[in-house]
Amino acid sequence: MNYEDIDFNELYIKQKKLTSFKAKGKDAWDEKASSMNKKVHKSIYNEQFLNLLDLKDITSLLDVGCGVGNLSLLLAKKLENVYSLDYSSKMLEILEQNAKDKNIENINTINKSWYDSWDEVPSADLVIASRSMEVKNMKEALEKLNAKANKKVAITYKKGGSFVSSEILEVLQRDIIKKPDYIYVLNILYSMGINASVNFIQSEGRSTIYTSKENFIQSVSWSIDGLSDDEVNRLENYYDNLDVKKKQEKDYVSWAVISWDKN
Repeated sequence: MNYEDIDFNELYIKQKKLTSFKAKGKDAWDEKASSMNKKVHKSIYNEQFLNLLDLKDITSLLDVGCGVGNLSLLLAKKLENVYSLDYSSKMLEILEQNAKDKNIENINTINKSWYDSWDEVPSADLVIASRSMEVKNMKEALEKLNAKANKKVAITYKKGGSFVSSEILEVLQRDIIKKPDYIYVLNILYSMGINASVNFIQSEGRSTIYTSKENFIQSVSWSIDGLSDDEVNRLENYYDNLDVKKKQEKDYVSWAVISWDKN
């Protein structure tokens, strides 16, 4: 078999259906919006991502999966028009309040999902999808982004196939099926005739969950649905036996920044 004979999008779709990490629905993201707003704006991730963007001759932005606006708000200060798209109405509500508080008036919110029609979504010089590409069909999503970009696209996708560390999985004694890694995205883009660049940045890891046992359990539960009572007990014992130094240690998650110029 030759490399060109491999359908990486088909492999992605199969892996995505099998993975233990299932996509969250709109209600779950609505519920998470307020807590996300308290920490995402201070993340080291934001500056690292922005430092990789070339904004020369860029005047407009489409931010897909914008959340509460950590990137939209920063880029709105540099650009003429920003279109912020998310399927969580609560995320957009908080983004709009954030913009109002900062006297930012050039952000337009769009309440749509990956699976809605984007016919009415404006094109923009730069299209980004930051930590928002846990989609069923990667090729279709990439085609949507590329179609709306006048000049450039930049996305991020988590490096590694698990949202939970190997240490925590060992505590749970649970075997998981990993999600597709970022390399799938690169290969799918290549099959589309797009030569993308790749860089790596970081965000804060699970050290934030050590503020309390309840937050720790809640954080693991967000990533892995259906924790049994036995698994919760194991996590509680693990947390209770962590020393103070371990609870204060910083850890980080790596993200692949995949970007390309519009053909």
